[in-house]
Amino acid sequence: MNRIDRLFGILTLLQSRKYISAEKISERFNISIRTVYRDIKALQEQGIPVSFEQPKGYFLVQGFFLPPVSFNMDEANALLLVESLVNGFADNSIRSHYSTALTKVKAVLKASQKEKLETMNQHIKLQIPERMTFNFEYLSMLQIAISEKNIIELNYKNAKEEISKRTVEPIGLIFYAFSWHLIAWCHLRNQYRDFNLTRIICLKNLGESFQKVDHMPLSDYMSMLPVNF
Repeated sequence: MNRIDRLFGILTLLQSRKYISAEKISERFNISIRTVYRDIKALQEQGIPVSFEQPKGYFLVQGFFLPPVSFNMDEANALLLVESLVNGFADNSIRSHYSTALTKVKAVLKASQKEKLETMNQHIKLQIPERMTFNFEYLSMLQIAISEKNIIELNYKNAKEEISKRTVEPIGLIFYAFSWHLIAWCHLRNQYRDFNLTRIICLKNLGESFQKVDHMPLSDYMSMLPVNF
């Protein structure tokens, strides 16, 4: 990757996140920390308002706007392939959001690229087992609750068909055993619990902040699952 492409890539990365450290930029573009400093300085010299906040990292000053980026065919084809995976492994809420996002991507493609993309779309098929057709609409709502650290309330049906109301603090989502699972601290059981999304009857974000301060990392919970990842 030449320096111009890398600078543009760093700028795009800055736009996609609130903060990003020099170490993350270094890993993303396989460059030294010193080169990151030089690249950030080059962006600043071009009038790009890149600032820094310790210890969070670099960020773009609010209000900066960059016109929509263009995509090459490799990138567009990759997004098209991901659409098939989204349709197979996500629920209705994520399918809808991804479809909207992909439509926006297609809007900035050239006419010739759109035609090629449409042709490619006819040559990608994914056969999904019936048991993996997720008709619920919880993933998007749960993503928001996890990122905002909001308590949620849900009605849950266990394997014995018993229904209970739970108030939980969601820490993450894991896909295993052919299903999506919500990992959350359960106020009723006073411990972390695994909720299969196919067994959730209804779900509501209460808009209240977590009560528990120090939640375990999701990766630690994954290590306890009886599944070889």
